Amino acid sequence: MIDVLLFHHALGLTDGVVAFADELSASGHHVTTPDLYGGARFHSVADGVRHAEAIGFDTLIERGVAYAADIPGHFAVVGFSLGVLPAQKLAQTNANVLAAVLCHSAIPIDVFAHGWPSGVGLQIHLGEDDELVVEDLEAARQLAADAPGELFLYPGPGHLIADVTSADYQPVYAEQILARTRAFLAGLTPRPVDGLSGE
Repeated sequence: MIDVLLFHHALGLTDGVVAFADELSASGHHVTTPDLYGGARFHSVADGVRHAEAIGFDTLIERGVAYAADIPGHFAVVGFSLGVLPAQKLAQTNANVLAAVLCHSAIPIDVFAHGWPSGVGLQIHLGEDDELVVEDLEAARQLAADAPGELFLYPGPGHLIADVTSADYQPVYAEQILARTRAFLAGLTPRPVDGLSGE
């Protein structure tokens, strides 16, 4: 069993994000889904991004990072689109993070730290023709090469393809993302906690 922090996308903590978390919980993991928006939800990515901009991306990142303080040992992070921001920052800066699963986005490797930490696993899932992540593809390739990590590309223009409540939902690809995430988390082994501390 692994403790997992799963961060939602720009639409907020949707039922689809919770459903994905529930599937991971059913595999035996303890999954926490922080609500970075305080209950707000949106029907379009554009509206959600405007809300995020009004709050401030740095504020959202720090809200997400703060949740890690409540986890006593090692944990994994999963980020959906906007949620990749706090997930990737934690993965690159918190010594208790075992691995990261980045869905629908990726941040250039030097934004949060210099390089990817040794021993921290990485899995990335992106839509190959997703116009919202065109610039993220190069970042994802660099991250996967540096970690090293796994990069999975899915055909089609959909963005939030793993969220059953999103108009972009693609059941076949969503099941692949879920299965690959499950297998990835199942392969993690918590390290001894002595000498490790968070950010």
